[in-house]
Amino acid sequence: MIALDILFYTAGDNAAAWIDAVSKALPEARIHLWSGAPVESARYALVWKPPPELVWELGKTKAVFNLGAGVDALANEPKLPRHVPLVRLEDAGMAKQMAEYVTYAILRRYREFDAYAEQQSRAVWRPRSRLVKRDFAVGILGMGVLGCSVAAALAPFDFALRGWSRTVKTVAAVESYAGRAGLDAFLGGCRVLVCLLPLTPDTRGLLNHETLSRLPQGAYVVNVSRGGLLVEGHLRALIDHGHLSGAMLDVFQDEPLAPTHPFWHHPKISVTPHVSAVTLIDESVAQIANKIRRLEAGLPITGIVDPQRMY
Repeated sequence: MIALDILFYTAGDNAAAWIDAVSKALPEARIHLWSGAPVESARYALVWKPPPELVWELGKTKAVFNLGAGVDALANEPKLPRHVPLVRLEDAGMAKQMAEYVTYAILRRYREFDAYAEQQSRAVWRPRSRLVKRDFAVGILGMGVLGCSVAAALAPFDFALRGWSRTVKTVAAVESYAGRAGLDAFLGGCRVLVCLLPLTPDTRGLLNHETLSRLPQGAYVVNVSRGGLLVEGHLRALIDHGHLSGAMLDVFQDEPLAPTHPFWHHPKISVTPHVSAVTLIDESVAQIANKIRRLEAGLPITGIVDPQRMY
Protein backbone atom coordinates (compact mmCIF):
# COMPACT_ATOMS: atom_id res chain seq x y z
CA MET A 1 0.00 0.00 0.00
CA ILE A 2 1.26 3.49 -0.90
CA ALA A 3 1.82 5.62 2.20
CA LEU A 4 -0.50 8.58 2.50
CA ASP A 5 2.08 11.29 3.15
CA ILE A 6 0.78 14.86 3.32
CA LEU A 7 2.91 17.98 3.13
CA PHE A 8 1.47 20.83 5.20
CA TYR A 9 2.24 24.55 5.29
CA THR A 10 0.35 27.66 6.34
CA ALA A 11 1.48 31.25 6.57
CA GLY A 12 -1.05 31.70 9.39
CA ASP A 13 -0.60 31.08 13.10
CA ASN A 14 -3.04 28.18 13.36
CA ALA A 15 -0.95 25.29 12.01
CA ALA A 16 -1.50 23.17 15.13
CA ALA A 17 -5.30 23.36 14.78
CA TRP A 18 -5.13 22.36 11.12
CA ILE A 19 -2.77 19.45 11.75
CA ASP A 20 -4.93 18.17 14.61
CA ALA A 21 -8.04 18.26 12.42
CA VAL A 22 -6.26 16.52 9.52
CA SER A 23 -4.92 13.83 11.87
CA LYS A 24 -8.45 13.08 13.07
CA ALA A 25 -10.01 13.11 9.60
CA LEU A 26 -7.20 11.07 8.00
CA PRO A 27 -5.73 8.92 10.80
CA GLU A 28 -3.86 6.80 8.25
CA ALA A 29 -1.92 9.83 6.95
CA ARG A 30 1.58 10.92 7.87
CA ILE A 31 1.66 14.70 8.05
CA HIS A 32 4.90 16.52 7.34
CA LEU A 33 5.03 20.15 8.50
CA TRP A 34 7.26 21.86 5.94
CA SER A 35 10.29 23.51 7.54
CA GLY A 36 12.46 24.25 4.53
CA ALA A 37 13.72 20.76 3.73
CA PRO A 38 12.28 18.76 0.80
CA VAL A 39 9.65 16.11 1.56
CA GLU A 40 10.15 13.61 -1.27
CA SER A 41 7.43 11.22 -0.13
CA ALA A 42 4.57 13.75 -0.07
CA ARG A 43 1.56 12.51 -2.04
CA TYR A 44 -0.65 15.54 -1.36
CA ALA A 45 0.03 19.10 -0.23
CA LEU A 46 -2.19 21.28 1.97
CA VAL A 47 -0.97 24.86 1.80
CA TRP A 48 -1.86 28.47 2.44
CA LYS A 49 0.34 31.16 0.86
CA PRO A 50 3.42 28.95 0.50
CA PRO A 51 6.83 30.62 -0.02
CA PRO A 52 8.42 30.33 -3.51
CA GLU A 53 10.93 27.71 -2.37
CA LEU A 54 8.05 25.42 -1.37
CA VAL A 55 6.09 26.01 -4.57
CA TRP A 56 8.76 24.14 -6.52
CA GLU A 57 8.16 21.02 -4.41
CA LEU A 58 4.44 20.98 -5.13
CA GLY A 59 5.13 19.51 -8.54
CA LYS A 60 6.01 16.20 -6.90
CA THR A 61 2.53 15.75 -5.41
CA LYS A 62 -0.65 14.26 -6.80
CA ALA A 63 -2.76 17.32 -5.90
CA VAL A 64 -2.39 20.61 -4.06
CA PHE A 65 -5.20 21.72 -1.74
CA ASN A 66 -5.45 25.44 -1.09
CA LEU A 67 -6.60 26.12 2.48
CA GLY A 68 -9.01 28.85 1.49
CA ALA A 69 -11.62 29.74 -1.13
CA GLY A 70 -9.48 32.41 -2.80
CA VAL A 71 -6.67 30.89 -4.86
CA ASP A 72 -5.24 34.06 -6.38
CA ALA A 73 -2.09 34.05 -4.20
CA LEU A 74 -1.19 30.55 -5.42
CA ALA A 75 -2.70 30.52 -8.90
CA ASN A 76 -0.69 33.65 -9.77
CA GLU A 77 2.56 32.00 -8.69
CA PRO A 78 4.60 31.43 -11.90
CA LYS A 79 6.58 28.59 -10.29
CA LEU A 80 3.45 26.55 -9.59
CA PRO A 81 3.66 23.34 -11.64
CA ARG A 82 0.68 23.33 -14.01
CA HIS A 83 0.50 19.55 -14.32
CA VAL A 84 -0.59 19.17 -10.68
CA PRO A 85 -4.28 19.89 -9.93
CA LEU A 86 -4.84 22.88 -7.65
CA VAL A 87 -7.98 22.33 -5.56
CA ARG A 88 -9.89 25.12 -3.84
CA LEU A 89 -12.26 24.94 -0.90
CA GLU A 90 -15.91 24.93 -1.89
CA ASP A 91 -17.97 26.83 0.68
CA ALA A 92 -16.95 24.85 3.82
CA GLY A 93 -19.14 27.07 5.98
CA MET A 94 -18.18 30.33 4.32
CA ALA A 95 -21.41 30.97 2.39
CA LYS A 96 -23.50 31.45 5.55
CA GLN A 97 -20.92 33.81 7.04
CA MET A 98 -20.79 35.85 3.85
CA ALA A 99 -24.59 36.03 3.72
CA GLU A 100 -24.64 37.30 7.32
CA TYR A 101 -22.06 39.98 6.65
CA VAL A 102 -23.61 41.26 3.44
CA THR A 103 -27.16 41.19 4.84
CA TYR A 104 -25.96 43.31 7.74
CA ALA A 105 -24.23 45.75 5.39
CA ILE A 106 -27.34 46.11 3.22
CA LEU A 107 -29.77 46.54 6.12
CA ARG A 108 -27.42 48.97 7.86
CA ARG A 109 -27.37 51.08 4.71
CA TYR A 110 -31.06 50.77 3.88
CA ARG A 111 -32.21 51.61 7.41
CA GLU A 112 -29.61 54.42 7.62
CA PHE A 113 -28.03 53.35 10.89
CA ASP A 114 -24.87 55.31 10.07
CA ALA A 115 -26.95 58.48 9.86
CA TYR A 116 -28.61 57.73 13.18
CA ALA A 117 -25.21 57.07 14.77
CA GLU A 118 -24.06 60.48 13.57
CA GLN A 119 -27.21 62.07 15.00
CA GLN A 120 -26.60 60.32 18.32
CA SER A 121 -23.11 61.81 18.49
CA ARG A 122 -24.80 65.24 18.39
CA ALA A 123 -27.74 64.28 20.65
CA VAL A 124 -30.17 64.88 17.79
CA TRP A 125 -33.60 63.18 17.90
CA ARG A 126 -34.81 63.26 14.31
CA PRO A 127 -36.66 60.35 12.64
CA ARG A 128 -35.73 60.07 8.97
CA SER A 129 -38.14 59.40 6.12
CA ARG A 130 -37.98 55.77 5.08
CA LEU A 131 -36.21 54.98 1.83
CA VAL A 132 -38.39 53.53 -0.92
CA LYS A 133 -37.47 49.86 -1.17
CA ARG A 134 -38.31 49.52 -4.86
CA ASP A 135 -35.67 52.18 -5.56
CA PHE A 136 -33.05 50.40 -3.44
CA ALA A 137 -31.72 47.81 -5.88
CA VAL A 138 -28.89 45.58 -4.68
CA GLY A 139 -26.39 44.43 -7.29
CA ILE A 140 -24.29 41.30 -6.70
CA LEU A 141 -21.13 41.28 -8.80
CA GLY A 142 -20.26 37.59 -9.03
CA MET A 143 -22.95 34.89 -8.93
CA GLY A 144 -20.95 31.88 -7.80
CA VAL A 145 -21.67 29.86 -4.66
CA LEU A 146 -21.20 32.87 -2.38
CA GLY A 147 -23.13 35.25 -4.62
CA CYS A 148 -26.10 32.90 -4.84
CA SER A 149 -26.03 32.43 -1.06
CA VAL A 150 -26.12 36.19 -0.54
CA ALA A 151 -29.00 36.54 -3.02
CA ALA A 152 -30.99 33.84 -1.19
CA ALA A 153 -30.40 35.57 2.15
CA LEU A 154 -31.55 38.94 0.80
CA ALA A 155 -34.60 37.65 -1.09
CA PRO A 156 -36.97 37.59 1.95
CA PHE A 157 -36.41 41.33 2.45
CA ASP A 158 -37.92 42.05 -0.99
CA PHE A 159 -35.06 44.14 -2.31
CA ALA A 160 -34.78 44.34 -6.08
CA LEU A 161 -31.83 42.01 -6.76
CA ARG A 162 -29.52 42.20 -9.75
CA GLY A 163 -26.70 39.77 -10.49
CA TRP A 164 -23.74 39.94 -12.86
CA SER A 165 -21.53 37.04 -13.89
CA ARG A 166 -19.13 36.13 -16.66
CA THR A 167 -21.77 33.95 -18.30
CA VAL A 168 -25.55 34.03 -18.00
CA LYS A 169 -26.90 32.56 -14.76
CA THR A 170 -30.54 31.88 -13.87
CA VAL A 171 -31.12 32.56 -10.17
CA ALA A 172 -34.53 32.87 -8.50
CA ALA A 173 -35.61 36.46 -7.76
CA VAL A 174 -32.47 37.89 -9.41
CA GLU A 175 -32.38 39.97 -12.61
CA SER A 176 -29.35 38.58 -14.41
CA TYR A 177 -26.70 40.31 -16.50
CA ALA A 178 -23.61 38.77 -18.06
CA GLY A 179 -20.37 39.59 -19.82
CA ARG A 180 -18.71 42.90 -20.55
CA ALA A 181 -21.68 43.85 -22.73
CA GLY A 182 -24.02 43.65 -19.75
CA LEU A 183 -21.79 45.28 -17.14
CA ASP A 184 -22.75 48.93 -17.72
CA ALA A 185 -26.48 48.18 -17.65
CA PHE A 186 -26.00 46.14 -14.48
CA LEU A 187 -24.04 48.86 -12.68
CA GLY A 188 -26.44 51.61 -13.77
CA GLY A 189 -29.25 50.16 -11.68
CA CYS A 190 -27.40 49.33 -8.43
CA ARG A 191 -28.12 51.44 -5.36
CA VAL A 192 -25.72 49.15 -3.50
CA LEU A 193 -22.98 47.18 -5.24
CA VAL A 194 -21.73 44.00 -3.53
CA CYS A 195 -18.50 42.61 -4.99
CA LEU A 196 -18.06 38.82 -4.77
CA LEU A 197 -15.89 38.14 -7.80
CA PRO A 198 -12.72 36.04 -7.68
CA LEU A 199 -9.47 37.87 -8.39
CA THR A 200 -8.21 36.99 -11.88
CA PRO A 201 -6.30 38.87 -14.59
CA ASP A 202 -9.68 39.89 -16.03
CA THR A 203 -11.11 41.20 -12.74
CA ARG A 204 -8.03 42.88 -11.23
CA GLY A 205 -8.79 46.60 -10.98
CA LEU A 206 -12.27 46.08 -12.43
CA LEU A 207 -13.77 48.51 -9.92
CA ASN A 208 -12.06 51.67 -11.08
CA HIS A 209 -13.09 55.25 -11.79
CA GLU A 210 -14.75 54.32 -15.08
CA THR A 211 -16.84 51.41 -13.80
CA LEU A 212 -17.65 52.92 -10.40
CA SER A 213 -18.83 56.08 -12.16
CA ARG A 214 -21.47 53.95 -13.90
CA LEU A 215 -23.19 53.48 -10.53
CA PRO A 216 -26.04 55.91 -9.83
CA GLN A 217 -25.41 59.08 -7.86
CA GLY A 218 -25.31 58.22 -4.16
CA ALA A 219 -24.62 54.49 -4.63
CA TYR A 220 -22.82 52.50 -1.94
CA VAL A 221 -20.09 49.87 -2.39
CA VAL A 222 -19.51 46.68 -0.37
CA ASN A 223 -16.35 44.69 -1.18
CA VAL A 224 -15.99 41.28 0.46
CA SER A 225 -14.03 39.39 -2.20
CA ARG A 226 -10.47 40.60 -2.89
CA GLY A 227 -8.84 43.99 -2.48
CA GLY A 228 -7.17 43.75 -5.88
CA LEU A 229 -10.54 44.13 -7.61
CA LEU A 230 -10.88 47.70 -6.35
CA VAL A 231 -8.73 50.71 -7.20
CA GLU A 232 -8.79 52.27 -3.75
CA GLY A 233 -7.81 55.78 -4.80
CA HIS A 234 -10.59 55.90 -7.39
CA LEU A 235 -13.19 54.82 -4.84
CA ARG A 236 -12.04 57.43 -2.36
CA ALA A 237 -12.12 60.19 -5.00
CA LEU A 238 -15.67 59.31 -6.07
CA ILE A 239 -16.80 59.35 -2.43
CA ASP A 240 -15.04 62.63 -1.67
CA HIS A 241 -16.51 64.23 -4.79
CA GLY A 242 -20.01 63.10 -3.85
CA HIS A 243 -20.77 60.62 -6.61
CA LEU A 244 -20.71 57.68 -4.22
CA SER A 245 -22.15 57.90 -0.72
CA GLY A 246 -19.71 55.53 0.97
CA ALA A 247 -18.40 52.00 1.25
CA MET A 248 -18.04 49.04 3.58
CA LEU A 249 -14.78 47.21 2.91
CA ASP A 250 -13.52 43.92 4.31
CA VAL A 251 -10.64 43.34 1.88
CA PHE A 252 -7.81 45.57 0.69
CA GLN A 253 -4.98 45.81 -1.79
CA ASP A 254 -2.43 45.32 0.98
CA GLU A 255 -3.29 43.49 4.19
CA PRO A 256 -3.17 44.14 7.04
CA LEU A 257 -4.28 47.68 6.26
CA ALA A 258 -1.49 50.10 7.18
CA PRO A 259 -2.21 52.30 10.24
CA THR A 260 -1.63 55.37 8.05
CA HIS A 261 -4.13 54.29 5.37
CA PRO A 262 -6.78 57.02 4.83
CA PHE A 263 -9.64 54.51 4.94
CA TRP A 264 -9.22 54.03 8.70
CA HIS A 265 -10.51 57.49 9.53
CA HIS A 266 -12.68 58.26 6.51
CA PRO A 267 -16.15 59.24 7.78
CA LYS A 268 -17.93 57.46 4.92
CA ILE A 269 -15.93 54.24 4.79
CA SER A 270 -16.37 51.31 7.19
CA VAL A 271 -13.41 48.93 7.60
CA THR A 272 -13.33 45.34 8.87
CA PRO A 273 -10.17 43.14 8.92
CA HIS A 274 -11.01 40.47 6.30
CA VAL A 275 -13.56 38.69 8.49
CA SER A 276 -16.63 38.49 6.24
CA ALA A 277 -16.13 34.72 5.82
CA VAL A 278 -13.28 33.06 7.70
CA THR A 279 -12.11 29.55 6.90
CA LEU A 280 -13.65 27.00 9.29
CA ILE A 281 -11.02 24.36 9.93
CA ASP A 282 -13.16 21.29 10.75
CA GLU A 283 -15.54 21.83 7.84
CA SER A 284 -12.64 22.49 5.46
CA VAL A 285 -10.67 19.44 6.54
CA ALA A 286 -13.74 17.20 6.19
CA GLN A 287 -14.08 18.39 2.59
CA ILE A 288 -10.37 17.90 1.86
CA ALA A 289 -10.29 14.43 3.44
CA ASN A 290 -13.26 13.33 1.34
CA LYS A 291 -11.56 14.52 -1.84
CA ILE A 292 -8.27 12.83 -0.98
CA ARG A 293 -10.10 9.54 -0.42
CA ARG A 294 -11.87 9.93 -3.77
CA LEU A 295 -8.58 10.61 -5.53
CA GLU A 296 -7.04 7.56 -3.86
CA ALA A 297 -9.96 5.50 -5.15
CA GLY A 298 -9.51 6.88 -8.67
CA LEU A 299 -12.72 8.91 -8.53
CA PRO A 300 -13.24 12.48 -9.83
CA ILE A 301 -13.48 15.47 -7.49
CA THR A 302 -14.91 18.96 -7.75
CA GLY A 303 -13.16 22.23 -6.98
CA ILE A 304 -10.20 21.83 -9.33
CA VAL A 305 -9.05 25.29 -10.38
CA ASP A 306 -9.11 26.13 -14.09
CA PRO A 307 -5.63 27.63 -14.72
CA GLN A 308 -7.07 29.94 -17.38
CA ARG A 309 -9.93 31.32 -15.31
CA MET A 310 -8.05 30.95 -12.01
CA TYR A 311 -11.09 29.73 -10.07
